[in-house]
Amino acid sequence: MKHTALTSALLAAFAIPSVALATDGYFAHGYGMKAKGMGGASTAMTGDTFGGANNPATMVWAGNRMDIGVDLFSPRRSVSRQGSNGPFSPTGQYDGSVDSDSNYFLIPEFGYNRMLGWNMSAGVTVYGNGGMNTDFNGTLAGGAGAPAFAPSCAGARSNMLFGCGRLGVDLTQLIIAPTFAYKINANHSFGISPLFGYQRFKVDGLQAFGETLDMDGPGPAPAGTFTSSQGNVTNNGYDSSTGWGVRIGWFGKFSDSVSLGAAYSSKMRMGVFDKYKGLFAEGGGFDIPENYNFGIAVKATPKATIAFDIQQINYSKIRSVANGVSNSLASMATTGFPVTPNRLGESNGSGFAWRDQTAFKLGMEYEYSKDLILRAGYNYGKSPVRGDSLNDVTFNIIAPGVVEQHLTLGATWTLANKNELTVSYMHAFKNSVTGPSVTSLLAVGGTETLTMYQNSLGIAYSMKLK
Repeated sequence: MKHTALTSALLAAFAIPSVALATDGYFAHGYGMKAKGMGGASTAMTGDTFGGANNPATMVWAGNRMDIGVDLFSPRRSVSRQGSNGPFSPTGQYDGSVDSDSNYFLIPEFGYNRMLGWNMSAGVTVYGNGGMNTDFNGTLAGGAGAPAFAPSCAGARSNMLFGCGRLGVDLTQLIIAPTFAYKINANHSFGISPLFGYQRFKVDGLQAFGETLDMDGPGPAPAGTFTSSQGNVTNNGYDSSTGWGVRIGWFGKFSDSVSLGAAYSSKMRMGVFDKYKGLFAEGGGFDIPENYNFGIAVKATPKATIAFDIQQINYSKIRSVANGVSNSLASMATTGFPVTPNRLGESNGSGFAWRDQTAFKLGMEYEYSKDLILRAGYNYGKSPVRGDSLNDVTFNIIAPGVVEQHLTLGATWTLANKNELTVSYMHAFKNSVTGPSVTSLLAVGGTETLTMYQNSLGIAYSMKLK
């Protein structure tokens, strides 16, 4: 019976069609429903089986248990362009705004832990590391019927990135983290989690970046392309890749009221997306960035615990995420077609220009009664998408991960059978980023604005195992 429950939970985690996160960049604000109720603060907390995502060393303190939950996540995204005034947009016909039509997603979580004596444990955490999902109407809402740039669009009305049809991206990242933790003495432990990743991706509506164009208009100027691999940029359906990494962690109790923790996750080296090798740098590469976190938990009173984490996410080490948006376009503007250096898909081809991000997570847990624990939290991380250069905004129309501030609430009820029911709520406050359009290097120009806010509501059931 126990094995059947474990197998069913793992299958449920794999069955999820898409994960649409964009909180701390495209990482979740927290992993595990308890952490989500505390702003994500979890590095020095030991109450569940999500150490494989947070700090592997905490698992040996969690006991025999299984946690399974699901979040209803609702991100609201809108994008706009204003002031377009290039030679291909003399009357602002590429101005407009549009909202993403995909607004609700179910995100599962699963964890299992088994003690191997008093000082060792083995378990597994299955979680959605992050992702991006947008789905914009295929016409430039509010615009003046501007045509798409791509020849295959045959005069159809442009989407926000000058192709035709719906514009959007779907990136899912699922990680399985088997975890071993060991207490070296009564107060300190270490843990390790090999990370096995699966990711799936598709994008639609980028025809303007994937076909042969002659944006100089009639005349002798040669035609060319922004990409190193035509036919492998857009509208190719889903592609997937797998990869691996490792997370290590330490946890220590320094007194009855103070605990510390630290964890480090290597870059996860993922296989390339062959169907999109003409879009992402390094021939379709999309590794998962290195990240690390530090945390402290202080029992301020017999009933109240305050936890604080700092997490660093190094997006800048992933070329397809960090390369400047202008890389490919600037080459064309300087040399004319055909673009030889820095085409999409090459090592220095355009990316999303995301900066590294530092997230600060503050949470409180209060024992209201022996059967009810209440939680609250706050999470802040400056958006990895800025608006201070040509590199920042245009490509991020398909991935506007710009929220910065999150407020969270949560609670756990201990049931009569000693199992637990946990709920959490998160609101990410609306934030906008405005910057110059990279198309000012070519023929449209103006400024673009990305806006996002989010809500999520989750529930989890935890079983204390014998």
